[in-house]
Amino acid sequence: MTSVSHTHPLVFTFGILGNLVSFMVFIAPVPTFYRIVKKKSSEGFHSLPYVVGLFSAMLWIYYAMVKTNVTLLITINSFGCIAETIYVAIYFTYATKKARMKTLGLVLLLNFGVFGLILFLTQILCQGTKRAEVIGWICMAFSITVFVAPLSIMGRVIRTKSVEFMPFNLSVALTVSAVMWFLYGLLLKDVYVAVPNIPGMILGVLQMILYEIYRNSKSNNVATEKELPTVVKVDQEQPTKVNCEVYPVNISSLYSENGEGKDAKNLEDSQIYSQA
Repeated sequence: MTSVSHTHPLVFTFGILGNLVSFMVFIAPVPTFYRIVKKKSSEGFHSLPYVVGLFSAMLWIYYAMVKTNVTLLITINSFGCIAETIYVAIYFTYATKKARMKTLGLVLLLNFGVFGLILFLTQILCQGTKRAEVIGWICMAFSITVFVAPLSIMGRVIRTKSVEFMPFNLSVALTVSAVMWFLYGLLLKDVYVAVPNIPGMILGVLQMILYEIYRNSKSNNVATEKELPTVVKVDQEQPTKVNCEVYPVNISSLYSENGEGKDAKNLEDSQIYSQA
């Protein structure tokens, strides 16, 4: 298959569609950060997905600038850089001191240290098309590595037989995004854009299949089906008499207290960054 120009109508169409879907994926964490700002607390969420997302966007912008004919990668990843920077800044503002130091260390290591090293070495050691190839391999390897996160979520779904923490809409969005960018890279004969989205498409389809298998599972209603803790009310007039009234306890609040729900939410957020 011969490559076509980046201005070709089909390439432009798939690039625009990829931008639109990726835009929706990038703004998916907005409700999470709205809650953080409102409560003035990071609530135990982790900054790693957002730091990784920022690093990924930086890498793709660098690749697109060197390659020169993948302009639509620059547009969406520029927005991604802005969005992820805002997320990290908000997290840093409301996190605990320990979490702040950890986030600062991650940013310095990944976004300054590793990215700076890649930038320096590729500028010094590589010239012309060779530079684009090296950066492309780095981008491709990193993008494929990030797909480990959805695999962990899928494993959780299989173990628990519950799709509670694998939102169907997000799985669909990620799959559509992978398809659009795969076709964009395929038409341009850009293996570095096309190849990382192949596992993205496969994993996205598998997630939707798992959702279909387990969406009606009783485990999805485990929070409501669990035996509710019983609060025994003592009759005030007759202390020795026990009034056996049962009061339901909000299970979701218990999850919030022990952090289980937050860990699962972070698993969900980590899916966002498994796109090119």
